[in-house]
Amino acid sequence: MTPLLRDRSRRNATFAALVLLAAGTWAKSSVCAAQAGRAEQLARQQSSGTESPLPVFELHSGFWVNLHHFLYLQARLRKGNSVSMDSKRGTAPPNEVPASLIGFPAEEIRAWQAAVAFYAKDLAGRDLLLNSDMETINNRLSEMETCADLEGKSSTACRSGLQSDLVETLDRAAPVYRAHWWAEQDRANREWIAQVAPMVRQMGVQLSEQLADVYQRPWPARRLRVDVVWYGGPYGAYTSLNPTHLTISSHDARNQGVYGFEVLFHESSHALAGAVTEAIAREFRQRDKPIPRDLWHALLFYTTGELVRRDLAYGTMTIASLQGAVPSKYQPYAARFGLYSGAWEGFRGLLDLYWRPYLDGKISFDTAIARLASAQ
Repeated sequence: MTPLLRDRSRRNATFAALVLLAAGTWAKSSVCAAQAGRAEQLARQQSSGTESPLPVFELHSGFWVNLHHFLYLQARLRKGNSVSMDSKRGTAPPNEVPASLIGFPAEEIRAWQAAVAFYAKDLAGRDLLLNSDMETINNRLSEMETCADLEGKSSTACRSGLQSDLVETLDRAAPVYRAHWWAEQDRANREWIAQVAPMVRQMGVQLSEQLADVYQRPWPARRLRVDVVWYGGPYGAYTSLNPTHLTISSHDARNQGVYGFEVLFHESSHALAGAVTEAIAREFRQRDKPIPRDLWHALLFYTTGELVRRDLAYGTMTIASLQGAVPSKYQPYAARFGLYSGAWEGFRGLLDLYWRPYLDGKISFDTAIARLASAQ
């Protein structure tokens, strides 16, 4: 533990992650007995006003959110988009290939190709995070995961309110996706959840407290919604705010093992980043310097990765949970996957010199940000 955070109490050391797995009405949600008991305990704590341990994640494998992202990927591949699985920064996993329709009935082929064409026409050209319509679609589909359709045929609660042509496209594509891809992708999502949840139980409370201290913001009091999807965009994960909603790929090679745990908390830290972005903007404006576009984001990657590395070195996590990782040799995500390149080249050196002393408890938050601005 860093000197800055060494004196934090460990009152929540027995934290257990709340894990909800939902696959829609055709496959009932499965929650193991221990997790169900934990969910009931949390509900009682909330109703009685008792403080419950943080962080609390709801980890979902939802049908409609996964279908939406899979169609988005297939449409980008159809358009010949070479960066559908590539990242403009860092080392990306191998490119995907369009899903094979060999052997499918002609009616299914027509339905699927029509859905991909619909996405290729417009939606595939939009950014999953930065486009407000895509954010709305993702948030609303996550709420519809227990619905058999999106038009409200099965229940008035399942009227999604999304554009009718999108609803029609998803409803028509759903039987094809469910018959040929969903079972395997849902299995991958659930395996990812089963892999990450024990790490959250062991180290999640300590790391959330550390991040809240570093960013001088309280950890979100509400449960954080995490949709685990087979494809999660070119970076493998993204987070929208208001409400905070994490979307993380179970298939992306960069999100496996301890890196999946680090990604989960990196994405969560976006909800805490306000003080950092405001301070960086203020210091650079005072010096009449252009504000580096992604310095705040590099700082978030650096912070989560460094804290995970230190906690691993202090033995917070058991060897069984490390999935083969060696604590003393753990490379934080940003270094491991080459994020400090291109526009981010030079950020790591600045953060080593001027941000790490803050993590070590040697200087204040304001001093660290001021020195970063002065050095740029």
